[in-house]
Amino acid sequence: MRKHVVVQPYDEAWKTDFINIRDELNSVLEDIVLGIEHVESTSVEGLSAKPVIDIDVVIEDRTYLPSVISALQKIGYTHEGDLGVPGREAFKYEGKEHLRKHHLYVCDKDAKELKRHIAFRDYLRSNPDAASEYGRIKEEGARMFPWDIDKYIEHKSSFIETVYNRLGLE
Repeated sequence: MRKHVVVQPYDEAWKTDFINIRDELNSVLEDIVLGIEHVESTSVEGLSAKPVIDIDVVIEDRTYLPSVISALQKIGYTHEGDLGVPGREAFKYEGKEHLRKHHLYVCDKDAKELKRHIAFRDYLRSNPDAASEYGRIKEEGARMFPWDIDKYIEHKSSFIETVYNRLGLE
């Protein structure tokens, strides 16, 4: 199945969409997680993005994962494993038509991928020119590769790697 790549101008509603998802997650996770982070492009004001909310649930360490998996199952999420990204556990869901489409991950507080997400988000939030350039690259990629998510990702990867290098991240 081919996936249509759609990049939209920033939408203020993404803030509220994140809060709605976070509040539902907190209804079962509040006492067992350190935090719930809005990451990736929808979390950066003014940045064009695919209209999907990316969320990292932060846990102290892997010993909390079984409790998180169990809690999330109660509200319709299914654990998918790390999907090839060590330290980041993915979850899929059904029955969430009342929420914006989202990607949900659980990471321990020291996970490399969590640190990369937070650092990249914070860099873009504090560097409007970089955020604008990244948005331009994303829009260009969506126009060039509207039915090829892998090519779209490849198109924007050099920008991401440049930022990671600037921030001293691997």
